[in-house]
Amino acid sequence: MQHIRPPAKARLAYVIGPYQDPIARVKPGETFKVSTLDAFENRIDSTDVDLREVITLPYVNPCTGPIYVEGAEPGDTLSVRVDDIRITRDYAVSCLIPEFGGLCGTVFTRVLNEPLPQRVLLHPITGRGLVHDRGLKIPAIPVEPFYGTIGTAPAIEAISTLSPGFHGGNMDAADVCPGNTVHLPVNVPGAHLFIGDGHAAQGDAEVCGVAAEVPTTGTLTVSVIRKRTVRTPRIENAEFLMSVGSARPMEDAARIAFHDLVTWLADDHGFERMSAYQLCSQVARVRVANMVDILYSVVAKFPKRYLPRP
Repeated sequence: MQHIRPPAKARLAYVIGPYQDPIARVKPGETFKVSTLDAFENRIDSTDVDLREVITLPYVNPCTGPIYVEGAEPGDTLSVRVDDIRITRDYAVSCLIPEFGGLCGTVFTRVLNEPLPQRVLLHPITGRGLVHDRGLKIPAIPVEPFYGTIGTAPAIEAISTLSPGFHGGNMDAADVCPGNTVHLPVNVPGAHLFIGDGHAAQGDAEVCGVAAEVPTTGTLTVSVIRKRTVRTPRIENAEFLMSVGSARPMEDAARIAFHDLVTWLADDHGFERMSAYQLCSQVARVRVANMVDILYSVVAKFPKRYLPRP
C-alpha cells in the first residue's frame, strides 16, 4: 500500500491551489496511507513554548499534498472515504493564541481590549481517552480523530489552509472521520487533494480556535464520479446525508449548506424540491463546525431513514 508522507518543510502546503507540483499520484479505487503534521508542524512539545516563536500566521495548518488523482477531470466529483485515522503521538496540543478565537478581538473583529494572554496545554492520550488537564477532576474526553482540513484545488485560486470554502479546506467538521465519505469538486485535472489538521477531539464550533491538535496517519480510498460535480462539500455515512456551507455571517453558511442539501435530495433522491425544503424543517440536524476561521462552517444533516423507499 502506498504511504504518502509530508514533504520537506520548504514544500509544506499552506495554500490549497492548482500551482504546486503533486507530491504523489493515486488511482481511482486505490486505498493508500497518508501522514500529516499537526497544525503547528509538530513544534509544540512543552507548555513553556513561546507561541510567537512557533506561530507565524498564516503559516499554520500545513497540509500533505497535493495528491494527484489519475483520471479526475474538471466537472467530476472526487469521493474520499476515510477508512481509518491513527494518532501518531501520545499527546495532543491546544492553546489560546492572542487575537485568534471566537470570543476575542481578531483582525476581522476589531475591539480595543488587549489580546488574550497565550496559554498552552499538552493533553496526554491514554487508554481512557484524552486528559484535558491533570488538575481538573473530570472524565477523560473520548478520542474521536478526524481531519480538520481536506480539500481540492480551485480552478485558479490558491486559498489559505486556514480557510474553508466551496473547495473544502479548513472546515473543522468532525464528520470528516473514519467511516464517512467526503465528496469534493474537481476543478483541475487530477483534482489536487490536500489533507491535514488532524484532531483527537473537538467540540462543535471549535470556539477558542484550536482543537486537540495531533499528527496522524490515515487510510483513505478515493473514487471519481464522472461528469457530476458538487457545488459545496458533501459528506455521507450510513445515517446521514450532509452538506457543508462556509461563509460569513454564519447564517449564510447555513443557507449554503441547506440549499445544497435540498438540492441533493431533489436531484438524487426523488423529492420534489419544496417537499424536501419543508421536510428538512422537521427532521434535519445542524452542526456548527467552526466559528473562528476566515469563514465559518456549518454542516446540515438529513437523516437517511427519511429517504423515500423504492
